[in-house]
Amino acid sequence: MSPSAIQNDNSALGGATKGAQESNKTTPLNWNTYYNVINGKLETTQETRCSINPATEEKNLPVPVSTKGDVDRAMEAAQAAFKTWSKVPYTERRKALLEFADAVEAEKEGFSKLLVQEQGKPMYWARFEMDLAVKSIQSTANLDLPEEVTEDDNRKIVIRYVPLGVAVGIVPWNYPILLACGKIAASVLTGNPILIKPSPFTPAGALKLVELAQRFLPPAVVQALSGDDNLGIWLTEHPIPAKISFTGSTATGKKVMGSAAKTLKRITLELGGNDPAIICDDVDIEAVAPQIATFAFLNSGQICLAVKRILVHEKIIDQFRDAIVRHTKTLKFGEGHEEGVFLGPVQNSMQYERVKGFFSEIESEGMTVAVGGTNPTGKGYFITPTIIDRPAETSRIVHEEPFGPIVPLLSFSTDQEAIDKANNTLYGLGGSVWSKDIDRANNIAKQIEAGTVWVNAHFAMESHIPFGGHKNSGMGVEQGVSGLKSYCNPQTLYLAKSKI
Repeated sequence: MSPSAIQNDNSALGGATKGAQESNKTTPLNWNTYYNVINGKLETTQETRCSINPATEEKNLPVPVSTKGDVDRAMEAAQAAFKTWSKVPYTERRKALLEFADAVEAEKEGFSKLLVQEQGKPMYWARFEMDLAVKSIQSTANLDLPEEVTEDDNRKIVIRYVPLGVAVGIVPWNYPILLACGKIAASVLTGNPILIKPSPFTPAGALKLVELAQRFLPPAVVQALSGDDNLGIWLTEHPIPAKISFTGSTATGKKVMGSAAKTLKRITLELGGNDPAIICDDVDIEAVAPQIATFAFLNSGQICLAVKRILVHEKIIDQFRDAIVRHTKTLKFGEGHEEGVFLGPVQNSMQYERVKGFFSEIESEGMTVAVGGTNPTGKGYFITPTIIDRPAETSRIVHEEPFGPIVPLLSFSTDQEAIDKANNTLYGLGGSVWSKDIDRANNIAKQIEAGTVWVNAHFAMESHIPFGGHKNSGMGVEQGVSGLKSYCNPQTLYLAKSKI
């Protein structure tokens, strides 16, 4: 099968949106074929592979397996595109992104159906991801990155942010479209070509997303390669990229950091979390407990910012446990097209086996199960939402991130004990504090060692606000103006006002 090309002549300076024919911009996507995107062309490969539908364990449609030669060609094309794209006016780059966002929104149903099939999430939450993805592009595109200017009698000092060069975006399998859109928008707006590497577990969505982007951007400004375990190493060690934006596990993030160090690539790492929710003794239990269950089990617990540890004041822990158990029992799990499903399957067999490992310790360590505890048999990587009632503080369920629908319920007696327990982790991504006493809650929140902390909310993200982790949860930030700056080199110009 030979490569097929998309006509795209947007390589001229200032021609960010003029190349593709208007009719091509609105032509519906074909959801039956998936290609690499290299230098504006759709390409297949000699070898292909299939991801697995986690609800049925059936094979999805084939996707390419890229070679080292594919990586080299894509990198060279991106390097060439940087010379012109970095000089395209900021306003034209913004315009191209906003048109791309409109096109993604127009294809919302197609992407949503693919997310159900490939990622496993219920249709309601697949559509929710697509809404967030569109908002992410739009919000980023509308950010400004102005020069900072100071002056005195003899000189004008300008601090500006200039494009870095070629970027690589490595995208995980839990939110494959949303996270790809965030990386694309920030890189493209700041004048940097980007190559997207999707997870091998969810490759098709990002390939189709980047295929759609070709209608609005010059060749090689946004590219995508699908592959096996070799692809990430080839990309992170390649001499051309100036920037790696990685979202995934802490263990893999450390490997990315090591590879990037060989050529001093800039890196942004958004890694794992063991996020606490601190429940004070004055909360409205019946109002708060369902929210905590939702934020623990949303996306089957496969969110870096999901509630991973529920810390409840000892005065109310029994009542709170009973309330959260009642709500958890109402959460239906199943295939994503089924009516009323809240949880889909765990996304892949490797993660499924890891999560089941935590269940195997329930009996061996004598844990008390508040709800759940046993998993269904048959097809699909389904896990029953489970809460462990006050396990040992030294247990694995307390200190590790399962990244699945199983969480510990822990107690505390004082605010300081809650803070100490919340911070007793190698991670520092997110957390939340819940109390009717706002001053009390705000004071606790300020002492949590995490990149993002909410009061009386959780996972309430704003795409124009920076997001990043402390400790082993990451390095640098994404989103907002700070996220844009991570794709730039700061440059200070001391400009003379008078002759020597």
